[in-house]
Amino acid sequence: MRLSQVSQHLLVFISVLSLEIITWTNSAVSAQAIFYPFGSSAGDTINAAADDGSSTVIPLSNPFPFFGRTYQQIYVNNNGHLTFNQSSSAFVPYSFPARGSQDIIAGLWTDLDNRQRGVVSYHQYTSGNVLTRATQDINTHFPNLNFIASWLFVATWDKVAYFNLNNTETSFQVVLISGGHFSFILMNYGDIAVTGQPVQAGYDTINSTHYFVIPGSINGSFISNLRNSSNVKVPGQWVFRVDGGPGNSKNNVIGLKMRLSSFLDLTQSGSTEIVLQQIKQELVKYGLPNSIELKLRKLQKTKL
Repeated sequence: MRLSQVSQHLLVFISVLSLEIITWTNSAVSAQAIFYPFGSSAGDTINAAADDGSSTVIPLSNPFPFFGRTYQQIYVNNNGHLTFNQSSSAFVPYSFPARGSQDIIAGLWTDLDNRQRGVVSYHQYTSGNVLTRATQDINTHFPNLNFIASWLFVATWDKVAYFNLNNTETSFQVVLISGGHFSFILMNYGDIAVTGQPVQAGYDTINSTHYFVIPGSINGSFISNLRNSSNVKVPGQWVFRVDGGPGNSKNNVIGLKMRLSSFLDLTQSGSTEIVLQQIKQELVKYGLPNSIELKLRKLQKTKL
C-alpha cells in the first residue's frame, strides 16, 4: 500500500486468516547467540540475593527516551522487570494495559527468587564491541533508520528459580539501546521453565498510552515457547522501538504480509489489540511514528 500521508488513525483490512506471524522454530540460533555479554566475566553488577529484591538506583550514563519521557535512572527488579522512578517488589504482575501511574518494562514479570538459584545482574556500556553489535542488530531489524548505538544497558536473569520451586531455571535478558533520538528494547529468551504462577512479558506506559504483551506470556504453561517466538524472525528475540519520535513521514510503499492462526485471533477479547500492536511494530520498522494508532473496524456484509 502507498502512504502519501501518515495519519494517526489507519483503517487496516486483513484478508489472510490462515497463517502465523510470531513463531519460528529454527533451533540453529541458541540463547548463547542472541544474549549480549553478561555475568561477572562481562563486569556486571550483581543484585543482592533477596526475595522480591531490587537493585539500588542506577544512574544512566545517557538519558533513555521512552515514549515521550526521558529517564536518567533505572531499577532492575529481581522479579523480572525494570522500572524508572522507583524500585518495585511486586511479584504478581498486573495485566497490560493497566492504565497505571508508572512506566515498566517486563522481561518476564513473575515471582522469581534468586536466593537459592540464579543470578540477576546488569551492566551499561558507552563504548566497545557491544555497541557495534547493537548497531548491527537494530539496523538489521529497522533498515531505514541508519542507526548508530551510543549507549547500551543489559539486564540479565540467569538461571533464576521461581519462588518455592528451587529446581527450576529461567533465563532471559532485557537490553536497552539508544543513539541520537532513537531508543529500542531487545528481549532475549533462553530456557524458560513452566510455571503455574501469573506471568507477563512486554511493556506498559503511564496511562497505557503505549503497551505491548508478548503473545503467550500471560499463560504460565506456555511461556517455555518464548525461546522460539519472535517479532523479528530471530527465535527467542523480541525487538521494539520505544522512543515515540516523529519517525519518517515520507512516502513509502509497504508490503505487509501477516498470518493468523485462526479467525479467533481477531475476535477473541484481548487478541485484537495484540494483533494490531504486532502490525504497528512492523510499520514502525519502515519509518512510521511510534505514536501511530491502529484501529480495526468491523464491516457488516449485507446481501442485495
